[in-house]
Amino acid sequence: MSYGTKLIAGLIGTLILCIFIGGLSHSISTGFAGFDGGAPFMIIGLIVCALAIYDFWDECVRKK
Repeated sequence: MSYGTKLIAGLIGTLILCIFIGGLSHSISTGFAGFDGGAPFMIIGLIVCALAIYDFWDECVRKK
């Protein structure tokens, strides 16, 4: 794939993943589990989003 196509597709995919994980975390924290029950998932979600952003940068943005 060309650089521009890879950049746009990677950005869209990473954004969709992070928005989904953020919404799921928000839903768990404000729902039945409460903040205390949703905190572990929130921490894991932040780590997963950070890893996804790093992988996007490593695969799509950084010139090798």
